[in-house]
Amino acid sequence: MHFIIMLIVGGIAGWLASMIMRTDGQQGIILNVVVGIIGGLLGGFLLPMIGLNFAGWIGYLITALIGAIVLLAIVNLFRRGRVR
Repeated sequence: MHFIIMLIVGGIAGWLASMIMRTDGQQGIILNVVVGIIGGLLGGFLLPMIGLNFAGWIGYLITALIGAIVLLAIVNLFRRGRVR
């Protein structure tokens, strides 16, 4: 059950991050889920290093959203040479 919740929260976070970074037209739902899950892992690794810890499913969503935004910014930097 935890895996299904992780997929749903990752998909929502990836979709929100793609809307914020204006890359929604370039990627589909599968890539949104992948970006959200990888962003959740990235955010879960980076945020505690700077002293931020979130709990609960809303905390997981915030962590995944921040990580997905960072991930999309890095991808845009390499793809276009600048962050949108």
